[in-house]
Formats: sequence, structure tokens, C-alpha cells
Amino acid sequence: MNGSKNTVWGVVCALGLLMTGAGIAAQQGAQTPPATGQAQPRAAPAKEKAEEAPKASVRILATGGTIAGAQGNPQGYGYKAGTFKVEDLIKSVPNVDKLAKLSGEQVVNIGSQDMNDAVWLKLAKRTNELLASPEVDAVVITHGTDTLEETSYFLDLVVKSNKPVVLVGSMRPATAISADGPGNLYDAVAVAASPEAKGRGVLVVINDEIHAARNVTKTNTTNVETFRSLNRGPSGVVNTGKISWFEKMDKRHTVDSEFSVVGKDALPRVDILYAHANMSPDLIDAAVKNGAKGLVIAGVGDGNMTQPALDTLTKYAKKGVVVVRSTRLPSGLVLRNNEINDDEKGFVASGELNPAKSRVLLQLALQETKDPARIQRMFEEY
Repeated sequence: MNGSKNTVWGVVCALGLLMTGAGIAAQQGAQTPPATGQAQPRAAPAKEKAEEAPKASVRILATGGTIAGAQGNPQGYGYKAGTFKVEDLIKSVPNVDKLAKLSGEQVVNIGSQDMNDAVWLKLAKRTNELLASPEVDAVVITHGTDTLEETSYFLDLVVKSNKPVVLVGSMRPATAISADGPGNLYDAVAVAASPEAKGRGVLVVINDEIHAARNVTKTNTTNVETFRSLNRGPSGVVNTGKISWFEKMDKRHTVDSEFSVVGKDALPRVDILYAHANMSPDLIDAAVKNGAKGLVIAGVGDGNMTQPALDTLTKYAKKGVVVVRSTRLPSGLVLRNNEINDDEKGFVASGELNPAKSRVLLQLALQETKDPARIQRMFEEY
């Protein structure tokens, strides 16, 4: 019995050796060069390394804010905005230098609650100077989130270039656990360096989203998802530098804007007044007495207010103070001649613009005219 098993096993081994030998011979035959005189197979040409496109030149203008902030106590909530400088911000973002050729300068170093007209004018001048240079392809502005929507919309109306301008901030300071600033800045540079960002107006990049300056607003005090374009939605999304674009803005901006602040050292005073139950006209009187050339009412509902406030505003509108009706609600439009007869009273309806954005547009409009009909046209076009 054992002999039979050995015989069978010997046959199997012999067959295996024969098959292995045949395989080796076949491989050797395939590797044997053809005889002289036969056509030689042409080697595949080596793939030439594709030339990399030159990196965009992006200038970062820093203004301070939470993105440059530091906590006094790592376990505490409080922090000081504008602690770090632009060089520190750039160094804090791994591989951002692979996206673009970066350079930076410090314009101011403040919390955005202290943003003012003088800084706006300085930012506008410097941004226009940089974008006019062939050495600069785009500008990124680091900014606190409290007034970021106002600064971005102001620049959207006065920047005179199709080159990308991107504002970026963060909800957590640079020293916080899971700080969102470095990721936001990385994405902002990626968007600014993107050829598709040209001609889209001023953009805001934060929390993996791209927003048009005109549309975006801050909706939450501390949440990283605070920025929303409530009426229209974002202009795109960006994740680790990879961008998906949505529809372009259909309103006038940048090179199509009629507004300019060249040679300006101040803007007209415009105050915002918040409507509420039992609203008194006293604050309206005080605003005009202290030099307000325009008033924006953050009205209840569709831009409404108490009858005493309405009567007082009508009186001042007839004296040349421009009154814009907006709403204190987070979304929706304030329609002209809806509930209130704007034609009769000489008011302007804000449409989509919230009170903060309405104030920005009215400041620039008042440099051109005090005619409410002309200003209404501007609110419809911008």
C-alpha cells in the first residue's frame, strides 16, 4: 500500500517538474532577442514630466481678529483678538506655501468690533493698489468675524478689479483646542489662487464654504458654522483646498460698481435703529441731531415700526435725511410699498440687504446723491 502511494507521489512530482521546466523555457524564449535582421520592437517613449503651472501670487493683508487671537488661559473661553501677526498666521498653516506664492503685511491688528470707516478706506486703497500690480494675482484679508460681513460688502462695492479678493476669519482663537483658523486660511488661499474665483466679486471663505460678500451674514455667537447666506445659499464649497463652485452673483460689484472712495478720507454718517414694541422716536431725533445723514431701520417684520417712529422718520425724510427700511429678521426681503407707502413717505426699501449691509450701501450712495428714488435703484442693483 505504501509502495503504491510512493509511486503515485513520484508521478505527481515528475509532472510538476516538467511543467515548471516548460514555464521557465517559455519565459526564457519570451526574453530571447529576435534574430539579427528581424524588426526590433520600439521602446515606449518616456513620458515627459508635465510643466507645472506657475503659482499665483497672493498677498495676505492682516487686520487682527479671532484668527490672530490668543487665550490667556488655555482652558478658558476668553481671549485677546489680534495677538499674532501675519507672519505667525502664515507659518501656522502647513503646506499653504504649496498653493501660492505668499507674502503678507499687517494693516491693523484689532478686534473687528473696533472696525471703522478709516480702516475701511485704508483697506480699500491698499487692496486696489495691490490688485493694480501685475505682480499680485489675488488678495486675502484676515479679519474678525463680528463685522466681517460689513467689511467684505464694502470692499465688494469699491474694489476696482476682477482679481480675487477673499476675506477669512475664525470662530476660535489661534491657541484654542481645535482652532479653525489654519484650515480656514488654507482654504482661503486655495480659493484666491483659483482662476475660477476671478470676476466673482469679494468672497468670504470659512468653515469649508465660499460665500458672496453681499449675501453672507453671521448667525451664531460662537458656533463655527455661524456664517450663512440665508436667502441664496453659498457660492461654493471648499475642503482641504479642493473647490466646487456654484452660481455667480447676479448683482453689480467691483469693476461694475459705480462707487469709488479714491481720495476720500471719510464716509457719511449712517445710523441703524432697532425697531421694537413701544418704539419711541427719541433715538431718531438724537441720531439726526448728532449728524446722521441717513438712517437704517431694523424694522419688525417687513420693515415696519410704531406709528410715532414712522411719523418722525417721514418728517426727517422730507428734510433730506435718507431713510432705509430693513428688517431685524434673519432672512427674507423688505418689499417696497408693502404695509408702508414708501413712495408717499420718501423711504427706501432694502430688499435682500440686512441692516448692516444696508448701512454700508447707504454710506456709499450718499456720496453720490440724496435722492431716494436714485438710492432705491442702487438697492435693487447691488
